[in-house]
Amino acid sequence: MREEYFHVKIRKTDPAAMRPVPTVVRRALSPRAQARLAQYEVLRKSVISRLDGPDDVFEVRLEPGEKAVTIRQRLLKVAADANVEIAVRNRGDHLLVGLMTPERRSRRGRRPKSEAGA
Repeated sequence: MREEYFHVKIRKTDPAAMRPVPTVVRRALSPRAQARLAQYEVLRKSVISRLDGPDDVFEVRLEPGEKAVTIRQRLLKVAADANVEIAVRNRGDHLLVGLMTPERRSRRGRRPKSEAGA
C-alpha cells in the first residue's frame, strides 16, 4: 500500500484565536428605557451630586402622570449608586430630598437591640 501525504501548512498562532466569537448583538434601547436613563442622569446631576451637607434640601416637582413612589425609588437608586444615603419626604405634588441625618431617619419597625433592653 502506498501512503498518501497531505500538503497542509501548520504554524503557531496567538491563543486569543481560540476564544469564542461574541454573538450577542446589542439592541437599541426602547424610548421608555431612553427616557428612564435620561431621568437618571438629570437626578444624578441636579440633585444627588449637589447634596453637600444636611442644610442642602431639594424639591423635586412631579409632572402630571408621574407617581411619587416611582420617582422616590429612582432617587434612592441614584443615591445608592453614588454611595450617598438620602432621606425623601412626600409633600403632595413634590418630593423633598436631603442627606440622611439622625433626625431624618425613620423610626418605624423594631427597635434596635441596644434600645429594646433599656
